Amino acid sequence: MEKKLRLRSSVDFRKVRQQGRSWVHPLMVLYIFPNSFEHNRFGFAVNRRIGCAVVRNRIKRRMREAARYFKDEIGQGRDLVFIARSPIFDAKFQAIKQAVETLLRRACLLKITGLGVRPCAQAINLEAED
Repeated sequence: MEKKLRLRSSVDFRKVRQQGRSWVHPLMVLYIFPNSFEHNRFGFAVNRRIGCAVVRNRIKRRMREAARYFKDEIGQGRDLVFIARSPIFDAKFQAIKQAVETLLRRACLLKITGLGVRPCAQAINLEAED
């Protein structure tokens, strides 16, 4: 992914996790929080308990590629953090890609509707409540 699309700061990761909304899938968790940019930023995290550095980096590459596939179909102006869960260790790429799509659909972020899937009746408002 391009540099401007990456979420790299630990402060930004913490903000998205603490203030954003989350959706859970057996393979990963998705956190979303609005940002002040005209593009989305993506972050990927894998816990050390899942495996050694080689395994964690491979999982992050797979998650990044799966998210890259849908990045143009997501509405703009959000920070998205994908956090791997331990079953992802044995998952094939197709299962990871399906998990990303499922989470994005649950969060009503995809512009496309796909076969047999109803579009969201109303986009979820992620603005902080004052």
